[in-house]
Amino acid sequence: MLRLTLLVLLLGCALSITLAANSYEGYGIYEVRPANAAQTELLHELSHQGYDFFSLSRLVGKESRVLLSPAQRESFDKLLADQGMSHNILNGNVGATIAEEFAQLQLQRRLFPITGKGRLSTERYYTHAEIISYINDLAVRYPTRVFVKTVGWSYEKRELKTITITNGDGRPNKKVNFMDGGFHAREWISPAAVLYVIDQLVENFENNAELLLDYDWVILPVVNPDGYEYTQTGTVARMFRRTRQPYKYLGVTCHGADPNRNFDFHWAEEGASTTPCTDTYAGPTPFSEPETIVVRDLMHSLSARGIMYLTIHSYGNYLLYPWGWTSDLPDTWEDLDEVARAGADAIEEATGTQYTYGSSTNVLYIAAGASDDYGFYAGFNVSITMELSAGGATGFDPPATKIDEYVKETWIGIRAMAQKLLEKY
Repeated sequence: MLRLTLLVLLLGCALSITLAANSYEGYGIYEVRPANAAQTELLHELSHQGYDFFSLSRLVGKESRVLLSPAQRESFDKLLADQGMSHNILNGNVGATIAEEFAQLQLQRRLFPITGKGRLSTERYYTHAEIISYINDLAVRYPTRVFVKTVGWSYEKRELKTITITNGDGRPNKKVNFMDGGFHAREWISPAAVLYVIDQLVENFENNAELLLDYDWVILPVVNPDGYEYTQTGTVARMFRRTRQPYKYLGVTCHGADPNRNFDFHWAEEGASTTPCTDTYAGPTPFSEPETIVVRDLMHSLSARGIMYLTIHSYGNYLLYPWGWTSDLPDTWEDLDEVARAGADAIEEATGTQYTYGSSTNVLYIAAGASDDYGFYAGFNVSITMELSAGGATGFDPPATKIDEYVKETWIGIRAMAQKLLEKY
């Protein structure tokens, strides 16, 4: 009864806090270690009711991290004590951390302005407009190998562009690797990693020519530009995750759905919320978000030639493959596992960083309506979500001084997976 009472209290508190704007002053990040299956399930229940879990695993004993408001922390402490669940407080004032991050962001932009054309450095994070300008410039500088196309518009009318990278031999109907980043607004390292992949395939072509011999790469650097730009407007917005289309709920306007729960494949089933204002809100209908429509249409246009769909997220050190909606495995799971394992092994051998690989549901959590499941369903032989390493005080904020290290590590894994595809397909 005590557990149920506390749970009800927590759920009501979670939603009320989610509806309120805040500066994250006094917010805390807890690392919680469930000791048994019941505790793991309890954390998953909370994640569907408005609690912002930065990381969450289905594995007993695997740490999960959750962001808690000042109003939530006392009742959450009581719940942990009631359950005998061990925890650490990793950050006692997220607001102060974010304020420092924004000060550094502004400093980096002054120190490393974009002064003209040419390669982007890994010394800071870039705006969506800067990213679009960069890929446009690549198309001008490499007209036989790079092609940029407008494929749609976000809710707030930001242009969504893909960059197609080839070796310039003009062969039609090559196999395709389709890659995207920036699904979740606060995951700044994701577009940064995608930009580095573009750099390696275009600017460092000579050292990576084999990856483009029989394959074209189609890359959408930022799926959710509205959310991405919003998180760069100030401390209140930094931890925002969703798109920016407004939805009314209980007389309050909340912005966005989780684009990675909005795909029409087992939409709004387990692991997705039907309540607006929650971080995993699946949207009022499948493909309610213009951004996910763009990804869907790209998948279908490429699937006849598509070998791998790769989507870059953070954080957690995972290489995940279908299914995300069920613990069942697809018939070809061994092929998926072989490709994911190649990426994990290459990263560990080169840097010592360990990535866990496996099906989404079995190693992480159920997440119905996600893009990786839909990509596999649409016809890609291999579909993988890559969750990058955590960084900074929140996990989502690797400092600018670490970007180079993170993106190079990510490229090691992606390159190894691409090489495995050459062997298999």
